[in-house]
Amino acid sequence: MGQIGIRKLLVVGAMSRIRWIVRKGVLPDNWLGRMMARRPRMVVAVALANKMARTIWAMMTREEDYRLA
Repeated sequence: MGQIGIRKLLVVGAMSRIRWIVRKGVLPDNWLGRMMARRPRMVVAVALANKMARTIWAMMTREEDYRLA
């Protein structure tokens, strides 16, 4: 299941991002906005944490820097 501390940090970071989006207004045309429209916040946070973990893993294995899309 991996390291519990890293998982918790990823979920906390995802919840922070979700709270920021809710305060500023959700953009329904992106992935996160569409997910928030149809799923509970905690489920969306775990999905976002998973997406962040996969991105981090890919960057580390390829030894690449983060590129803003």
